[in-house]
Amino acid sequence: MKKIFFLFLAISIVSCKKSEKKSDVKLYQLVGGSIFVKKLEVFSQDTTYTGQSKQFTDAYYVISHPKGNLMWDAGLPEQLVMPTPYDEPSGVFRIQRPDSLVNQLKSIGFSTKDFKYFAMSHSHFDHTGHANYMKDATLLIQENEFNANLSDTLTQKNPALTALQNLKKLNGDYDVFGDGTVVIKYMPGHTIGHQVLYVEVAGLKKPVLLTGDLYHFEENRTNKGVPSFNYNVEQTLESMDKFEAFAKEKNAEVIIQHSPKDYNKLKTILNSLEPKA
Repeated sequence: MKKIFFLFLAISIVSCKKSEKKSDVKLYQLVGGSIFVKKLEVFSQDTTYTGQSKQFTDAYYVISHPKGNLMWDAGLPEQLVMPTPYDEPSGVFRIQRPDSLVNQLKSIGFSTKDFKYFAMSHSHFDHTGHANYMKDATLLIQENEFNANLSDTLTQKNPALTALQNLKKLNGDYDVFGDGTVVIKYMPGHTIGHQVLYVEVAGLKKPVLLTGDLYHFEENRTNKGVPSFNYNVEQTLESMDKFEAFAKEKNAEVIIQHSPKDYNKLKTILNSLEPKA
């Protein structure tokens, strides 16, 4: 009888600790830029979107956990904080950033020195914009993504990332805080080391699953559309299947990071957690 009692007590303590950790995890969504895609056909392997254009957002995220804070993605470069949008040379994108990282973090009570970890879904320019400000944090990056962007063997490195010296190279999925509440999931294909983020947020019935650039807009997800500039089409499709299986298993709220619709959806969800005056 005593053994049963102590077993029950041990299970209760473990469950309580896990519940406490989850109840302290917070998520903040910030705007790292506006991207107007003038030639949407680049987001397909064929002519599906020829002649079409689309407005993207460029969100990044702050995750607050009892064991430290994580920033996920880094928006557009801060040189794009300007009064009018910039038409980049390829003619595909019209881009602009609304405000600096420092100002945006201040609005939610954080500074750049408050982060234990920094991670990006991948190393494209619209996700590495203010990465150089995160040099005090440990960069969580897939080893193959590191080798493609920061390896000493490269003659030309991603300039936004060269200031980052504190590194933890990953090889697959990674439980950031060791309790299952914040998990990086390896989903290659868009780039060689692309990853997505799973977060169990305090007060939400569903966990949040951030897509990185596995999908760019809703139709991409519905039709499994693969952009023309992806690293590997087959890997992308495999990652999409794994992602959907995982999202279903966890009953997760999927947030497409470049979707203005999903940005507003998550904003509404997070606002519902704020105490009413």
